[in-house]
Amino acid sequence: MLTIAFCLVFATILCWVFANLPGPKSISMERYFENEFAVFWISEKILFFNYKPNVVIDLLSAQQIVADRIEIQDGTAYPILCDIRGIIDSDKAARNYLAQHGSILAKAVGIIASDQKSVSFYMISFYMKISRPQIPTKVFTDRSSALEFLKPFV
Repeated sequence: MLTIAFCLVFATILCWVFANLPGPKSISMERYFENEFAVFWISEKILFFNYKPNVVIDLLSAQQIVADRIEIQDGTAYPILCDIRGIIDSDKAARNYLAQHGSILAKAVGIIASDQKSVSFYMISFYMKISRPQIPTKVFTDRSSALEFLKPFV
């Protein structure tokens, strides 16, 4: 019950933040979706994908995550900003599934991981070496650098 309440509050705050950002142009969330593993939305022709805290990904959750992402994309390819700092573990089947199916409808992927000593950074670095993604993919420790990387793909 607390988790549902937290998610509703988080979604409300997120919408308010995006509606009230300063600047010459306003940012609109074109689409928003949330499941038990992540929050994702499309804004300014970029798909933002943030894993929730303390997420463990197994094969079934990986399949659900990809299916939900593809659904929100509605057949359109986007550059993707994926914040994986909430992931604390994943199993081999999930990693294999994400390596094969995780880049469907992606033009490029900018991945935000914690510092270079974190589990998320280690996991994604290993993934990058083993799977060699077919689309431009790069790991960052900050959001602004990841967004800069994605700009040419918008």
